[in-house]
Amino acid sequence: MNGFIPNRLVKGKVAIVTGGASGFGESTVRLFAKHGAKVLIADVQDERGHALCKELASESNNDVVYVHCDVTQESDVKNAVDTAISEFGKLDIMFNNAGIPGNIEFTILNADNENFKRVLDVNVYGSFLGAKHATRVMIPAKCGVILFTSSSASVVSGEAPHAYTVSKHAVVGLMKNLCVELGQHGIRVNCISPGSVSTPFLTNAMGLEKAAVDDILCQSAVLKGWCLRRRRQCF
Repeated sequence: MNGFIPNRLVKGKVAIVTGGASGFGESTVRLFAKHGAKVLIADVQDERGHALCKELASESNNDVVYVHCDVTQESDVKNAVDTAISEFGKLDIMFNNAGIPGNIEFTILNADNENFKRVLDVNVYGSFLGAKHATRVMIPAKCGVILFTSSSASVVSGEAPHAYTVSKHAVVGLMKNLCVELGQHGIRVNCISPGSVSTPFLTNAMGLEKAAVDDILCQSAVLKGWCLRRRRQCF
């Protein structure tokens, strides 16, 4: 945090981060914990999730917990929200971050139907379920924040596979509709739309090492210059 932003902005807040064991989610969990939030990591990567909790335990007074959660299963999402309430007593932030890129295919004639369904299931239906169960506890509380991870693919065409692009457009649409519905209950809704980042899911989907993916992303970037990397590798 810089000198213009108070430290521990989220101190005492309770957050759920889906897809929180790696990538954007892991970085978010680390920052939330660093600044005083109590965090529930909801992910299917059990080994990584438990390891992250163990690493952060001494830094956050054990205020980071992990729950196995497949966001396409409503019972799992409901359990994640219920666990946050039972562990921490409330839910302030629901970050619907879990998502997959799917197969790296750009021609509709060769597109795999099941892959298309799977990407929408995780990226869209999973976000819908997260918002649905977050509002179950936020509406009575008359406050809360619901966040989504969309993508630059929601505004730029032709640079991502069809399934992924469609799913991220849908996430933005869901966010806008929820803004209109939930504002009256004191709930804020928003999303971030980052460009491509060499997260484990993307490198695995492309079948390349992280350095090779970074090179490809840097070559396709509009702004040219240094490729920024974190000192601590979270992705």
